[in-house]
Parts: sequence; structure tokens; C-alpha cells
Amino acid sequence: MTYAGAHGLGTVRQLWQLLEPVHAIVYFAPEAYEEAGALGYATDDRWPMYFAFRAAPLGPAEPELVNALFFSFSPRMVERYVAQSWHTAPPAHVLAARAAAADRSLRALLGERIASSDLAEAAALARRAAEGADTAGRPLGAANAALPWPDAPHAVLWHAATILREHRGDGHLAALQAHHLDPVESLVLHSGAGAAPAEWFESRQWSADEWNAARDRLAARNLLAEDGTATAAGVALRTAVEKLTDELASAPWSTLTPHETARLAELLLPPVLDIVGAGILPTQGTLGIGMKYDYEG
Repeated sequence: MTYAGAHGLGTVRQLWQLLEPVHAIVYFAPEAYEEAGALGYATDDRWPMYFAFRAAPLGPAEPELVNALFFSFSPRMVERYVAQSWHTAPPAHVLAARAAAADRSLRALLGERIASSDLAEAAALARRAAEGADTAGRPLGAANAALPWPDAPHAVLWHAATILREHRGDGHLAALQAHHLDPVESLVLHSGAGAAPAEWFESRQWSADEWNAARDRLAARNLLAEDGTATAAGVALRTAVEKLTDELASAPWSTLTPHETARLAELLLPPVLDIVGAGILPTQGTLGIGMKYDYEG
């Protein structure tokens, strides 16, 4: 039994795939770097901005809390960036910069589409889903849901996408833990299952010893082959993680009818193609958005 209600899990995953690029612009768009730089964050890479922007809804969170909620980053990396984040700028200023980055980057990416009735309709549907998200046990989802809603439709769409993706992310961590995968093991198995080459995960700053030890632990569970690729059992476990993630992410969509979720997907496709076509997002990433999982949905 799944928890997708009237919506299949394939619909839940499709909507995540469409909304994730909308959210992710604040970690990659040039306007985001400008806003972060104006606050005093280093902009030679995206991590100072990423940790500040993503953690700001939590308030002046300590590295230990951010490490627990972000999960897959090396604790040393989290300490390096988060320990200084709120000395550079207080969370309220970071949130204002994040909102400005979302506003400016979407205006630049979507052009005349910003004022379209289609975008306004998409924003209204996404907001209804986001407002239907039960955030009990979902700290990042709850922190973002507690923020005030903006007025402009494109900003509403970004805020809804952010609530829904963090709600989903909180559930994903529960799914990983339910399947006995620790932070580095989750990355090693994800890579072994074909999400991205291991080199793509080096940015999360686990040491070679930590990565190899995780490979050994997964191999001892018959989840990885000697060459580091996932075995049939490893693929099955990763598929189970993704299925549970989709199940746990499905509840907000019960506020919409199947016709409305289909309409939202239709409305989102053109702006998402604008965003992806701009080339600011990575062509290959660590989320596995394009991966297919063989389960009923």
C-alpha cells in the first residue's frame, strides 16, 4: 500500500522534478551570487552562499544542527561554513537576500512569462499544495513554511517549491535511515546506482578513507560490487529508498485533484525549460532527478 492517495507515485516524482529547478536557482544564478556577495559572503564557490541561504530559515543555527538536517555533507565542511555564516550576516538579512535572489533570477530567466496568467495559475496551485504539507517531523519544511508568503506570483511559486522540496528532503532522510544508510553510505550507494560519478560527490568533502570505508561497509552488505557499482540488491535498496521518499512526499498533493496536478505539471514545463535552458544549473548533479526507478506509481 502506498500513501499517494489519488495520485500515483510517478506524479509525485514528476512534480518534484519540475519544482526542484525552480528552487535551485538560488544556489546557482548570478543574481544569487551578487546578493550573497553584497552581504559579505565569499563567492569564489557556491558553498558559503548555499549553507547561509538554505539554513537561514532555522535562525542562527549551530553547525551541529545544520549537519544533522543537511545529512550528506562532511561535518568538517558544515563546521567550516556554518560557524562563520551568522557572523557575516544575521539570518534575517540572509533571508531577505535569498528572496531578492529568487525574485531577480526568475525575472531574468522567465522574461515576459513573469506576468503571464499561466505562471499565476501555477503559483496558486503550488501554494495550495505547499500549504497542505504537514510539517510534523519535518524541520526544514516547517522552518520554510513558517516564513511569510510573498505577493508576486513568481515569488509565490519559488516559495512553494522551496517548502515542498524541503518537506520532501526531510522525508528522504527518514527513508535513508529506515534503510540503515548513514550520510556517506547514502552518497556512495547513490553514485554506485548511477546517479553521478563518485567525483561529483567529492564536493561534499568526505575524505578518501571515509568514502572507501563506506564502500567496504556496503560491499559487506552485498550492496556494492568490487568495482563500486551497485549490485542488484543495492539497486533494490536504493529503489526502496526512493519509493518511500515519494510516499512520504505525497501528502501535500492530496490537496489537489488529479486534474489539478496534471494541470500544474503542464503549466510548469515551459518555465522549467527556460530555467534549464539557461545553462546555470549543473548538467549532472547529485540528486538523481533524472533517474528512473522501477516501482509501481
